[in-house]
Amino acid sequence: MAQLEAGDITQAVIDRLADCTDPRFKQVMSALVRHAHAFVREVELSEAEWISAIGFLTETGKTCDDKRQEFILLSDTLGISMLVVAINQLKAAQAFQAKGGGKSAPTEATVQGPFYWEGSPELELGSDIGEQMPGEPAYYHGTVTDTEGRPIANCCLDVWSGDGDGVYDMQMGDDAGMRLRARFHTDARGHYRFWSIKPSFYPVPDDGPVGAMLRRMGRHPNRPGHIHMKVYAPGHQTVTTHLFVADSPYLDSDAVFGVRNSLIVPFDQHPPGTAPDGRHMNVPYHSATYDFRLVPAA
Repeated sequence: MAQLEAGDITQAVIDRLADCTDPRFKQVMSALVRHAHAFVREVELSEAEWISAIGFLTETGKTCDDKRQEFILLSDTLGISMLVVAINQLKAAQAFQAKGGGKSAPTEATVQGPFYWEGSPELELGSDIGEQMPGEPAYYHGTVTDTEGRPIANCCLDVWSGDGDGVYDMQMGDDAGMRLRARFHTDARGHYRFWSIKPSFYPVPDDGPVGAMLRRMGRHPNRPGHIHMKVYAPGHQTVTTHLFVADSPYLDSDAVFGVRNSLIVPFDQHPPGTAPDGRHMNVPYHSATYDFRLVPAA
């Protein structure tokens, strides 16, 4: 085999993809090789640094289990998750506009994060998923429409959040089960409503390799208060998003770069009394209103 010099290795690796029969995979891997090799050249990576990087990725994998995804956390904190979301939503928006668009812009997406748990319970509208959990009560309500303003009945809102201390059920131990998460379906007019808590800011898990990376980078691990929503209905594009608490710290320095201005929502505070859904509240509570708009599927 002819000897390869440093300037020849990149193209040699790409040339080995000549017989790849998957055009998209070939495109992605060729670009990955080019950019990875360019990074090594730019920083003149030492052998010790590369071994350290491999050790970091190995520890990241070892930290993953069925309730913790350290690689998602790594992607999130490096801004890659949000970049992927932003690029794909831009492409979808351009395609949508090319077909005539709608009267209203669709709800913006943001990162899913590492705490999504598929198969949360289906509950009736108006149910309270925050009972007996730390945090101040909050009433969420609004409508789901398409971008023409037509209500979407039986649309699913898959909801999850941390508690008032910013702790998710997945972090509460094996016996905790599902907490502060549920699936709700809109009524015939596209309305949704449920009770939970006002989310608090919290640090992403920082007791593993990603946390060590953040500290070495001189970064804080905090996310502003938010509640997650995955909104989907037949015939429409799914959107995975958050509602951010307007008065929360860290809106300007979210550790995962997920804040979008259109998703920042005021949480109005109310004294004890009769809530909008007729429930009598013995303690102060908050309310948040947000209307989701989904793009019709192609």
